Amino acid sequence: MKRIRVKEIFINKKEEHVTICAWVRTNRAQAQFGFLNVNDGSTLTSLQVIYDNNLSNFEEISKYRVGSSVMVEGDIKLTPEMKQPLELHATKVELLGDCPENYPIQPKRHTREFLREVAHLRPRTNLFNAVFRIRSVAAMAIHSYFQSHGYLYVHTPLITCADCEGSDQMFKITTLNMDKVEKGPDGKVDYSKDLFGKQAFITGSGQLHGETYAMAFGDIYTFGPTFRTENSNTKTHANEFWMIEPEMAFCDLEGLMDIEEEMLKYVIKYVLDNAKEEIDFCDQFVEKGLKEKLEKVLSSSFVRISHHDVVDILLKAPVKWEFKPSYEDDISKEHERYITEYFNGPVFIKDWPKDIKAYYMKVNPDNKTVAAVDLEVPQAGELMGGSQREENLDVLLKRMEEMHVSRKDIEWYLDTRRYGGCVHSGFGMGFERLIMYLTGVDNIRDVIPFPRTPKNCEY
Repeated sequence: MKRIRVKEIFINKKEEHVTICAWVRTNRAQAQFGFLNVNDGSTLTSLQVIYDNNLSNFEEISKYRVGSSVMVEGDIKLTPEMKQPLELHATKVELLGDCPENYPIQPKRHTREFLREVAHLRPRTNLFNAVFRIRSVAAMAIHSYFQSHGYLYVHTPLITCADCEGSDQMFKITTLNMDKVEKGPDGKVDYSKDLFGKQAFITGSGQLHGETYAMAFGDIYTFGPTFRTENSNTKTHANEFWMIEPEMAFCDLEGLMDIEEEMLKYVIKYVLDNAKEEIDFCDQFVEKGLKEKLEKVLSSSFVRISHHDVVDILLKAPVKWEFKPSYEDDISKEHERYITEYFNGPVFIKDWPKDIKAYYMKVNPDNKTVAAVDLEVPQAGELMGGSQREENLDVLLKRMEEMHVSRKDIEWYLDTRRYGGCVHSGFGMGFERLIMYLTGVDNIRDVIPFPRTPKNCEY
């Protein structure tokens, strides 16, 4: 008989003869019958299996340990008067894979710190079962939004010679013998002997390549892994993470904010509709009020305010800041938190000082700020960062010169301004930041399967 997933059993809710394959979560054996609580990974809810001494291997079944995999055949019985809506009365139970007593994931509460040490086993717990199912649904929502709005999905390269985020933040790759590095007459590494004949990096952003495709297809998006060398041990930073980076031709800063708001609301609604069980779990056990917070976003109109006006608010606030707000500087986590609480919802902060932003951002008429925008959301802080791109080649070249960005390896990128350039915009959203927001989990290490952070590259 073909096996059926446990999720389908709970959806069907009908009395039928079924075969399931699953892992034992608990086993309570008594003299004449016992209860197996099993889960096959298709749903957060485990299925109760009742077995009795009419089975020839009753004694064996009663000794099946937590973590073992089993095949169960039997009859579904509806139990509307009980805590669980149905149960499986076994006619056959077979051990597929045994599990020793020292199995780390026992039926008790484990700390997240401990579970990071067994990252290959933690998906078997309810918390991570919920988190990674929400991650899967959210990824589908991202693709669904952009595909339904006519965007082209572009696979930008992971290996690049283009410096977008600053080479000091990018991993260098090489095939040179690191025990005997050849150097040129200038005393520097001779990359002409390397595989690509020049210095290469693992990408820190797909933006530059994405812009070239936006200049051909109009609207595109990338969604893939990204790498940064930042030696940061905060709860919100990792050295490998996933990014969503759309680029839109014929779109200015206001249009960009419209898209960011629409996309975020779409994703939240999609997750609320398609991961109800998991959201309810996170609402109960991770962040009280999570569901209400997310539903509130759907009915909110996001505030749009300049960086200058934000600093005005912060300076007037009756708060003793750890970092004093400044019109020339970035805002800190404490400032982000205050502003979202001040407006009681998501906030777009736009028109940032040009000296602290990237060279490719559109310089505003005041020549002091750029048409950049960050979306700040309650609890999570910055969720998206984007800008209108500088379409004027002369201004772009001047900005590159001011910020000491070499044009040698990105002449191809400058062609997007030479040949039919136009007003265009784009943004980046860290996927893990989004999952943290959707689940209430406060550490990025707990929303990505195998986290890569400073001094941590296990598995």
